[in-house]
Amino acid sequence: MAAKTELFGTRSCPWTGELREHLLWEDVDFEEHDVEADTAALARMLELTGGRRAVPVLVEDGRVKQIGWQGRSCLV
Repeated sequence: MAAKTELFGTRSCPWTGELREHLLWEDVDFEEHDVEADTAALARMLELTGGRRAVPVLVEDGRVKQIGWQGRSCLV
């Protein structure tokens, strides 16, 4: 069974867009959450990251795999 992958980010963060494009290129099935538009998604992201307000955040099976993209991130 494939891992459930989630991407937490914002429309305004260019690194969210770059990570999204990478996931699409790698043909990864993922669910995306815009933490600026969805307060519940923001709350969940903060819970998963221990309060870190940086995006993008990549989560696999409920565990944070990475925060940021290639060493860069945006604050929310």
